[in-house]
Amino acid sequence: MRIGILGGSFDPPHVGHLVVAQDALDAVPLDRLLIVPAARQPLKGDGQTPAVHRLAMARACFEGVPQIEVDPIEIDRGGLSFMVDTVEALRGRSPLATLHLLIGDDVVSTLPRWRDVHRLLSMVQLVVLHRTDREQVPSAPAEWWADGQGGTARRIATRRIDLSSTEIRARVRDRRSIRGFVPDAVAAYIATTGLYLENSRESSAEEGPARA
Repeated sequence: MRIGILGGSFDPPHVGHLVVAQDALDAVPLDRLLIVPAARQPLKGDGQTPAVHRLAMARACFEGVPQIEVDPIEIDRGGLSFMVDTVEALRGRSPLATLHLLIGDDVVSTLPRWRDVHRLLSMVQLVVLHRTDREQVPSAPAEWWADGQGGTARRIATRRIDLSSTEIRARVRDRRSIRGFVPDAVAAYIATTGLYLENSRESSAEEGPARA
Protein backbone atom coordinates (compact mmCIF):
# COMPACT_ATOMS: atom_id res chain seq x y z
CA MET A 1 0.00 0.00 0.00
CA ARG A 2 1.21 3.51 -0.86
CA ILE A 3 0.28 6.09 1.77
CA GLY A 4 0.90 9.79 1.29
CA ILE A 5 1.45 12.29 4.09
CA LEU A 6 0.62 15.96 3.60
CA GLY A 7 1.30 18.02 6.71
CA GLY A 8 0.85 21.69 7.43
CA SER A 9 -0.91 24.30 9.51
CA PHE A 10 -4.09 24.36 7.39
CA ASP A 11 -4.88 27.78 8.83
CA PRO A 12 -7.30 27.67 7.07
CA PRO A 13 -7.34 24.86 4.48
CA HIS A 14 -8.45 26.09 1.07
CA VAL A 15 -9.23 24.94 -2.46
CA GLY A 16 -5.52 24.98 -3.33
CA HIS A 17 -4.97 22.24 -0.76
CA LEU A 18 -7.77 20.21 -2.34
CA VAL A 19 -6.24 20.55 -5.82
CA VAL A 20 -2.73 19.63 -4.66
CA ALA A 21 -4.05 16.62 -2.74
CA GLN A 22 -5.98 15.30 -5.74
CA ASP A 23 -3.05 15.85 -8.11
CA ALA A 24 -0.75 13.93 -5.76
CA LEU A 25 -3.23 11.06 -5.44
CA ASP A 26 -3.35 10.74 -9.21
CA ALA A 27 0.30 11.30 -10.06
CA VAL A 28 2.19 9.21 -7.49
CA PRO A 29 -0.29 7.32 -7.41
CA LEU A 30 -1.41 6.82 -3.81
CA ASP A 31 -3.82 4.36 -2.27
CA ARG A 32 -4.52 6.74 0.59
CA LEU A 33 -3.52 10.30 1.50
CA LEU A 34 -3.30 11.46 5.10
CA ILE A 35 -3.85 15.16 5.79
CA VAL A 36 -1.93 15.89 8.99
CA PRO A 37 -2.59 19.25 10.69
CA ALA A 38 0.26 20.21 13.00
CA ALA A 39 -0.38 20.72 16.69
CA ARG A 40 2.20 23.49 16.67
CA GLN A 41 4.61 24.27 13.84
CA PRO A 42 8.23 24.39 15.08
CA LEU A 43 9.29 26.88 12.39
CA LYS A 44 6.45 29.30 13.07
CA GLY A 45 6.08 31.80 15.89
CA ASP A 46 3.39 32.30 18.46
CA GLY A 47 -0.18 33.19 17.59
CA GLN A 48 -1.06 30.06 15.66
CA THR A 49 -4.79 29.34 15.55
CA PRO A 50 -5.66 26.64 18.12
CA ALA A 51 -5.37 23.15 16.74
CA VAL A 52 -8.98 22.26 17.54
CA HIS A 53 -10.16 24.82 14.98
CA ARG A 54 -7.63 23.87 12.31
CA LEU A 55 -8.51 20.19 12.69
CA ALA A 56 -12.22 20.93 12.39
CA MET A 57 -11.64 23.02 9.26
CA ALA A 58 -9.44 20.34 7.69
CA ARG A 59 -12.15 17.75 8.28
CA ALA A 60 -14.75 20.09 6.76
CA CYS A 61 -12.49 20.75 3.76
CA PHE A 62 -11.71 17.13 2.87
CA GLU A 63 -14.89 15.41 4.04
CA GLY A 64 -16.20 13.00 1.45
CA VAL A 65 -13.13 13.15 -0.81
CA PRO A 66 -12.27 9.55 -1.78
CA GLN A 67 -8.94 8.16 -0.51
CA ILE A 68 -8.26 11.20 1.69
CA GLU A 69 -8.32 11.03 5.48
CA VAL A 70 -7.64 13.80 7.98
CA ASP A 71 -5.40 12.30 10.67
CA PRO A 72 -5.11 14.06 14.08
CA ILE A 73 -1.93 12.17 15.00
CA GLU A 74 0.15 15.30 15.68
CA ILE A 75 -2.64 17.11 17.51
CA ASP A 76 -3.30 14.07 19.69
CA ARG A 77 0.43 13.94 20.49
CA GLY A 78 0.50 17.64 21.38
CA GLY A 79 3.49 19.95 21.73
CA LEU A 80 5.74 20.86 18.82
CA SER A 81 5.06 18.77 15.74
CA PHE A 82 8.10 17.06 14.25
CA MET A 83 7.51 15.02 11.11
CA VAL A 84 10.14 12.43 12.04
CA ASP A 85 8.04 11.49 15.09
CA THR A 86 4.89 11.34 12.98
CA VAL A 87 6.47 9.09 10.36
CA GLU A 88 7.82 6.72 13.00
CA ALA A 89 4.34 6.42 14.51
CA LEU A 90 2.76 5.85 11.09
CA ARG A 91 5.32 3.15 10.29
CA GLY A 92 4.33 1.39 13.48
CA ARG A 93 0.70 1.65 12.50
CA SER A 94 1.21 0.42 8.90
CA PRO A 95 4.53 -1.47 8.80
CA LEU A 96 4.00 -2.87 5.30
CA ALA A 97 3.08 0.43 3.67
CA THR A 98 5.37 2.64 1.62
CA LEU A 99 5.16 6.16 3.01
CA HIS A 100 5.39 9.13 0.65
CA LEU A 101 6.07 12.50 2.28
CA LEU A 102 4.63 15.35 0.20
CA ILE A 103 6.15 18.82 0.43
CA GLY A 104 5.90 21.93 -1.72
CA ASP A 105 8.96 23.02 -3.65
CA ASP A 106 8.97 26.19 -1.53
CA VAL A 107 9.60 24.02 1.55
CA VAL A 108 12.68 22.23 0.19
CA SER A 109 15.08 24.91 1.38
CA THR A 110 13.87 24.48 4.99
CA LEU A 111 14.67 20.75 5.15
CA PRO A 112 18.10 21.23 6.77
CA ARG A 113 16.27 22.84 9.71
CA TRP A 114 13.95 19.86 10.26
CA ARG A 115 14.59 17.57 13.22
CA ASP A 116 16.60 14.42 12.29
CA VAL A 117 16.01 15.07 8.61
CA HIS A 118 18.36 12.29 7.45
CA ARG A 119 16.54 9.73 9.59
CA LEU A 120 13.20 11.08 8.39
CA LEU A 121 14.16 10.78 4.73
CA SER A 122 15.44 7.25 5.24
CA MET A 123 11.89 6.23 6.19
CA VAL A 124 9.94 7.88 3.36
CA GLN A 125 9.89 8.49 -0.35
CA LEU A 126 10.06 12.26 -0.69
CA VAL A 127 7.67 13.79 -3.23
CA VAL A 128 8.21 17.44 -4.16
CA LEU A 129 5.09 19.19 -5.42
CA HIS A 130 5.90 21.69 -8.15
CA ARG A 131 3.17 24.16 -9.05
CA THR A 132 2.98 24.66 -12.79
CA ASP A 133 0.65 25.71 -15.57
CA ARG A 134 1.78 22.75 -17.64
CA GLU A 135 -0.29 19.58 -17.82
CA GLN A 136 2.74 17.28 -18.06
CA VAL A 137 4.13 15.62 -14.96
CA PRO A 138 7.93 15.35 -14.96
CA SER A 139 8.94 11.68 -14.86
CA ALA A 140 12.57 12.12 -13.79
CA PRO A 141 13.53 12.66 -10.14
CA ALA A 142 14.80 16.13 -9.28
CA GLU A 143 17.65 17.10 -7.00
CA TRP A 144 16.24 18.60 -3.83
CA TRP A 145 18.93 18.80 -1.16
CA ALA A 146 19.71 22.51 -0.88
CA ASP A 147 23.28 22.13 0.42
CA GLY A 148 24.35 19.78 -2.35
CA GLN A 149 24.48 16.54 -0.33
CA GLY A 150 23.05 14.58 -3.21
CA GLY A 151 19.57 13.62 -2.06
CA THR A 152 16.87 13.11 -4.65
CA ALA A 153 13.11 13.03 -4.63
CA ARG A 154 10.31 12.38 -7.03
CA ARG A 155 9.05 15.67 -8.43
CA ILE A 156 5.49 15.95 -9.66
CA ALA A 157 3.61 18.83 -11.23
CA THR A 158 0.49 20.17 -9.57
CA ARG A 159 -1.92 22.72 -10.92
CA ARG A 160 -1.04 26.31 -10.05
CA ILE A 161 -3.55 27.88 -7.66
CA ASP A 162 -2.33 31.31 -6.57
CA LEU A 163 -3.95 31.28 -3.18
CA SER A 164 -2.64 31.31 0.38
CA SER A 165 -4.02 30.91 3.87
CA THR A 166 -2.46 34.27 4.75
CA GLU A 167 -4.55 35.95 2.05
CA ILE A 168 -7.72 34.26 3.27
CA ARG A 169 -7.12 35.32 6.88
CA ALA A 170 -6.58 38.88 5.69
CA ARG A 171 -9.81 38.84 3.70
CA VAL A 172 -11.77 37.61 6.70
CA ARG A 173 -10.15 40.22 8.94
CA ASP A 174 -11.12 42.91 6.42
CA ARG A 175 -14.64 41.44 6.20
CA ARG A 176 -14.30 40.59 2.51
CA SER A 177 -15.82 37.52 0.89
CA ILE A 178 -13.89 34.25 0.77
CA ARG A 179 -16.39 32.57 -1.54
CA GLY A 180 -14.46 30.37 -3.95
CA PHE A 181 -11.32 30.49 -1.81
CA VAL A 182 -12.42 27.75 0.59
CA PRO A 183 -15.11 25.05 0.48
CA ASP A 184 -18.49 26.22 1.73
CA ALA A 185 -18.20 24.08 4.88
CA VAL A 186 -14.94 25.81 5.82
CA ALA A 187 -16.40 29.25 5.15
CA ALA A 188 -19.37 28.40 7.37
CA TYR A 189 -17.07 27.25 10.18
CA ILE A 190 -15.04 30.46 10.00
CA ALA A 191 -18.20 32.58 10.03
CA THR A 192 -19.74 30.67 12.94
CA THR A 193 -16.65 30.78 15.15
CA GLY A 194 -15.50 34.31 14.26
CA LEU A 195 -12.02 33.08 13.41
CA TYR A 196 -9.54 35.53 11.89
CA LEU A 197 -11.45 38.65 12.84
CA GLU A 198 -9.48 41.38 14.57
CA ASN A 199 -7.67 40.04 17.67
CA SER A 200 -9.19 36.57 17.27
CA ARG A 201 -5.80 34.88 16.70
CA GLU A 202 -4.20 36.72 19.61
CA SER A 203 -6.97 35.80 22.03
CA SER A 204 -7.05 32.23 20.79
CA ALA A 205 -3.29 31.89 21.28
CA GLU A 206 -3.72 32.48 25.00
CA GLU A 207 -5.74 29.27 25.23
CA GLY A 208 -2.71 27.22 24.22
CA PRO A 209 -2.70 24.34 21.75
CA ALA A 210 -5.99 22.49 21.96
CA ARG A 211 -6.46 18.73 21.81
CA ALA A 212 -9.05 17.16 19.55
